[in-house]
Amino acid sequence: MEHILVAKNVSKSYGDHQALSNISLEIPENSIYGLLGPNGAGKTTFIRIVNQITYQDQGEVLFNGKPLSPEHIAQIGYLPEERGLYKSMKVGDQALYLAQLKGLSKTEARKRLKYWFDRLDIGDWWNKKIQELSKGMAQKIQFIVTVLHKPKLLIFDEPFSGFDPINANIIKDEILQLRNQGTSIIFSTHRMESVEELCEYIALIHKSEKILDGKLSEIKKTYKNNIYSVGLEIEHNAEVFLKKLEEQHQIISSSYDNRENQLDFTIKLPTAETTGILSQLSKEANVNHFEETIPSANDIFIQTVNNRDNGQ
Repeated sequence: MEHILVAKNVSKSYGDHQALSNISLEIPENSIYGLLGPNGAGKTTFIRIVNQITYQDQGEVLFNGKPLSPEHIAQIGYLPEERGLYKSMKVGDQALYLAQLKGLSKTEARKRLKYWFDRLDIGDWWNKKIQELSKGMAQKIQFIVTVLHKPKLLIFDEPFSGFDPINANIIKDEILQLRNQGTSIIFSTHRMESVEELCEYIALIHKSEKILDGKLSEIKKTYKNNIYSVGLEIEHNAEVFLKKLEEQHQIISSSYDNRENQLDFTIKLPTAETTGILSQLSKEANVNHFEETIPSANDIFIQTVNNRDNGQ
């Protein structure tokens, strides 16, 4: 597997505050990599190092296999959480100015801007001032100027901030399309549902240290704990049946709908073997569903951080 960015034992401190402690990460090419962690964990410091806004005290960062250097800035696009548009400047003029700072000629910048303004249906915004736009509208402009120079690596820090659900979905689709076209993406957010939808790989940073990283699907497998969601159609003695089941297994939660004769419960099994319990259940009722509960990215985030804080 090729990697667009590799960090090796990167550390950074500000006075007595340790912002990063021996962070090592490998960002695969053509992937969306979730950089996660509570506030103050060190995510922004790492992003600032990649953008060469600040520099690590120790360790090494490689971009396409070479030590990160100023020449790589042109191949990186960064959408910060705190936006930086000039409010009194017209949208078109500002977009052209920022595009030229990224090395595009004025002619090429106009061509690419027309493409994106048409694609996002904002052509009539060209002569508006940023201060006339809503936060979400300004966010679209910021997104465009971030991706306009077609960087190899995009870094999005809370890219959906300020968007309503419809526009957030539009930008999500654009991010996926950029990945499909070969762009590598670092995605930093607190919205775990976005991580589920977008990220193939994640790293979790907590109190300056990396405490988890890898392919999200594989991480989820390691966090499985043999908990299953079960739905039964049972007409009589549901309470008696459930009580009998509780004598043999750990029932985490349950509910019964008298109108539908539907008993739903969550059960924890001692192993991943399900044949025995399925056979038992099917003798007593119609099994409508029986499926393993896979922990969400949010579940994994909370559990891993809590375990680290509790010294586990």
